[in-house]
Amino acid sequence: MNKSILTLAVTAAILGQTLSQQASAAGFIEDSKATFSLKNFYFNQDSRNEDGAGTPRSDEWGQAFFLDFKSGFTEGPVGFGLDVLAMHAIRLDGGGDADKAASQLDRRPGALFPLESNGKAKRDFGRVGVTGKMRFSKTEARLGTLMPKMPVLTYNDGRLLPQMFHGAQVTSNEIKDLTLTAGKIEHSTERNSSDSYGLSIAGANSGSRAQFSNEFYYGGADYKPTKDLLLQYYYGNLRDFYKQHFFGLVHDWKLPVGALKSDLRYFYSDSDGKNESSSGRAEGYRSSGANGSSGEVDNNLWSAMFTYSLAGHALSAGYQKVTGNSDFPHINLGTGRTLHLITNAQVGKFASAGENTWVAGYAYDFAAIGVPGLKTSLTYFSGDDIDAAGSDNKEWERNFRVDYTVQEGMLKGVGLSWRNAALRGNDTRDQDENRLIVSYSLPLF
Repeated sequence: MNKSILTLAVTAAILGQTLSQQASAAGFIEDSKATFSLKNFYFNQDSRNEDGAGTPRSDEWGQAFFLDFKSGFTEGPVGFGLDVLAMHAIRLDGGGDADKAASQLDRRPGALFPLESNGKAKRDFGRVGVTGKMRFSKTEARLGTLMPKMPVLTYNDGRLLPQMFHGAQVTSNEIKDLTLTAGKIEHSTERNSSDSYGLSIAGANSGSRAQFSNEFYYGGADYKPTKDLLLQYYYGNLRDFYKQHFFGLVHDWKLPVGALKSDLRYFYSDSDGKNESSSGRAEGYRSSGANGSSGEVDNNLWSAMFTYSLAGHALSAGYQKVTGNSDFPHINLGTGRTLHLITNAQVGKFASAGENTWVAGYAYDFAAIGVPGLKTSLTYFSGDDIDAAGSDNKEWERNFRVDYTVQEGMLKGVGLSWRNAALRGNDTRDQDENRLIVSYSLPLF
């Protein structure tokens, strides 16, 4: 628990020093907010067709604690503020056994917690994310820990602790209905780690020739010409790996009966720097991709998703097509990622070179029949024509989810979630996965 004590001590020191210096800055204090949150997470993933008999499953359970402090801004033309996010996770059941050889393990650790040198999950780990911020007019600059949600980069929160990025970002809302964003990311702290790492992509993120970059530049615009229409353009560049352009359109159409949401997306990705040359790719600056490809980033991805909703029901259908010789490029250190794709499934991403994917889903909000807080959804993904060894590989995944938030009584605000997935195909490991999550947030001030 030494790291837990250190985490709390650092947080207290930062908050104490900041509040002392800003005691006369009314906006900093009056507009500040703090939330204490709990997250209990059980994770089980069983691989069905890995090489060797008796392949261990991933099976871990942990409890996380979060203290999220967000200050206001000091008064004056230029305001300053500070955000601090402290988090700590305690292992309740880590899987594995340090006294056994790897081939004898029936439960593989590492999904939720970092590993000790003996291969066993650590008892606990934690981190503190600090972000300085500055505001002028309707423009805000942030430096430090970032948790972006953009088409070209989205943090992942699929485990006990979330992924965190580190860099600088500027967001401007000076023009009505237009949001402009630009920034630079240098490091990532992965979901099961307290350490920061450089950035890489699949094909270059592991092995003796693994390569990393500390320069991901991005910028974009969100424009709402009407209240029902959103137009987007974003650009991302991971130096020496890839350049990426994104165009998006989201439209909500109220029908005489129900409503229809249209979501159109297009990514164009090309090579950058060392990935452009054969010598650079020989050094390890490569992308995963089609069988026999050179490892150079070459990818186009477009998709369309349509959702019809009526009285608590939501029925969706979509299609995604990938062309080019490489897989869809994105920041990926091999420990999990979230992509701005209609195929961002619980386990798979359906973004391999040449892959075509159909998506169908159904969701229901039980508030429509007098049970607020209860929601459920079922989604099916079917991908084929994957350009891999043997060509024309296929995969499919089914996701089922139930969420409930207690509405009243002593447990009001407690969230319960069960997320189940099954992935099958000849291009991937067959996997069954369950996530059970209990969460609760308490505003402190």
